[in-house]
Amino acid sequence: MPGIEVWDQFDHDPRIPANAAMRSSDRDRAVIESVLADAFAEGRITRAEYDERTDAAIASRTLGDLMPLVEDLPVARAPRSSVDDLHRQAVRKWEGDRREALLGLVGLSALLWTIWAVTMWGEFPWPLFPMGFALMNLVRVVARKQDIIDEHVRELEKKERKELKKREDGI
Repeated sequence: MPGIEVWDQFDHDPRIPANAAMRSSDRDRAVIESVLADAFAEGRITRAEYDERTDAAIASRTLGDLMPLVEDLPVARAPRSSVDDLHRQAVRKWEGDRREALLGLVGLSALLWTIWAVTMWGEFPWPLFPMGFALMNLVRVVARKQDIIDEHVRELEKKERKELKKREDGI
């Protein structure tokens, strides 16, 4: 049962308490019927439960009437990323940080050495100083890989908790 895709089919998310009193549309009821059909096909509910819940979905008047029909099914749960998913996202973020640091070093070096070669050939090689700072940034990103990944994981977890709380509070 694809959780997030289900809730995207509603004009107004029925999980948000502020929307509970809103009248449900035929499309809203059809979405819930589809969830129930998937649950029946997966063996999560019996035929009798399917029939009972489908009849209740058809008779529902508000979005709040629809939620109890699916709240014990996996689709009603807020999707949470697994630890592995968060770690993979954090590693991708670190790889992006590393790529930015490397491109910053290469791009800065090319630009500054070009300016130096055109305007001051043979004079003091001042581009070494800004290059040194860009190189230190690259070394920092590479050397602190695990710390940076752990920090990204914490940020992703915090963001996920915040979104979950927002959803629960009905914002």
